[in-house]
Amino acid sequence: MGRITASRKQLKPDPRHNSLLASKFINCIMLDGKKTIAQAVFYGALDEIATRVSDDEPLEVFTQAVENVKPMIEVRSKRVGGAAYQVPMQVNKNRQQSLAFRWILMAVREGKGRPIHLRLADELVNAYNKEGAAITRRENVHRMAEANKAFAHFAW
Repeated sequence: MGRITASRKQLKPDPRHNSLLASKFINCIMLDGKKTIAQAVFYGALDEIATRVSDDEPLEVFTQAVENVKPMIEVRSKRVGGAAYQVPMQVNKNRQQSLAFRWILMAVREGKGRPIHLRLADELVNAYNKEGAAITRRENVHRMAEANKAFAHFAW
């Protein structure tokens, strides 16, 4: 008897740049299933990036910004003998990407008072230049992992 597997719907690349990474990011921006609005926000941010960063393609700026935000290691709680230790662990590729998306969008959604596509453009340009709230978050995670290196032998 063969195994029954559920077929997952394949993610389609975004219509403008034909990029899977952009499509995933648009899906993360999306709230309440309003994909058209999420696309307008993302493309508005890329258009804004194009006016600010003249030497690079906006999609390359976006890709590099995500790469710069991706964490290499993180800490996870592990209970050993009644005590909880923060154990540094390597982060796999999928989780790196999802954390980078989450941190960028968290930074964008915290800032109020300006249109979201401008805040997203700001955060992406800042991440591209290795500064901004998402990069700070990544550095804090790395710093915490470095500080708890003594508990690395608890890694599972």
